[in-house]
Amino acid sequence: MRILVVGEEGSHAAELEQTLADFDLSWQVRWVQQADAVAAAAADGFDVLACELEGGPQPGPLLLSQLRAQHPDAVRILLLEEGQDADALQALDCAHRLLRKPLDAGELIEAVESVIELRELLDNEALNQAIGRIGSLPPPPKLYIDLTQLMRDADTTSNDVAELLGQDPVLAAKVLRLCNSAYFSAGRVVTDIRAAVTRLGLQNIQRLVLATEAFAADTEVEGVDREAMQERALKTSRLAAQLLGGPSAELAATAGLLAEVGKLLPGVRFKLPDGTVQNPDGPHYAEAGAYLLGLWGLPMPIVEAVANHHRPGRMRTTGFWVAGAVHVASALLSGDDVDEHYLRAVGQLDKLPKWRSLSEQLLDAA
Repeated sequence: MRILVVGEEGSHAAELEQTLADFDLSWQVRWVQQADAVAAAAADGFDVLACELEGGPQPGPLLLSQLRAQHPDAVRILLLEEGQDADALQALDCAHRLLRKPLDAGELIEAVESVIELRELLDNEALNQAIGRIGSLPPPPKLYIDLTQLMRDADTTSNDVAELLGQDPVLAAKVLRLCNSAYFSAGRVVTDIRAAVTRLGLQNIQRLVLATEAFAADTEVEGVDREAMQERALKTSRLAAQLLGGPSAELAATAGLLAEVGKLLPGVRFKLPDGTVQNPDGPHYAEAGAYLLGLWGLPMPIVEAVANHHRPGRMRTTGFWVAGAVHVASALLSGDDVDEHYLRAVGQLDKLPKWRSLSEQLLDAA
């Protein structure tokens, strides 16, 4: 395993390399300045790239994007200082993981191995064959992707977003219908898309657009109630964001929204409301959904959370992050068992009664 560290001070090199040796890992680490990164990558290649958010003449995410095009299989890590989390979340389309400075060997090993494990999961031959037998996969949510790009511009206004949504009258009508549902309306009717954007805010609009596109399809899947699934997805999204909080709340909200999207793929395995199992020999819906989101190019933390939300204890990460929040939210709102052993392991079991209360409030608001 070859690791290229860009911008981070090399004073930690000896400590990092000693820890790698203690773990019996023969990983090679090279430390370079940002100006030398592209040349170093071209000359020697690398399996892992770690760079700072602001470590040279160009932003770290821009460098990650550049090197992603040249080395698409490399694990990409963004190194953060205190207070940079919110800015860095915009870089998750080009970075697999966010780690703290100075680079810690234990966190590096955990991050790299978890990405590799997820890739192996999604590269499972049985899953590949099952997905390959599907005539056509749902297309990427184009309007959501366009909206995400638009919202990264600090000068974007509500009118800009309304204009973009207006390009697809059918989707705009569905968004308005969702805005006027009991879940969002609070009793006041919204009649035009600009009012919806202003009233709900850009983040809620973004989720509504993603839900509308992700759960739309021309064909029905046996055993799936799309409208009920979409309503549950919106509630799971909101609850997952509340459980995690902080700058990662939006990641949890998006992953919660998409946790069940794999059920829309024919031939996948999932449990019906009556307890019977649909397609018992097929791939699990969570893994199939993660595969689809990976093809769509969604950020790796979202893909990983969707793949593992039904079994968070399988995650290598030791803390309570996106997959954990989505697991709890999905289980509570679906009436499934919460993995208390996992919550105890990550030190969050004492919060479960409060979380149950939050989920009951969401269900009562329906």
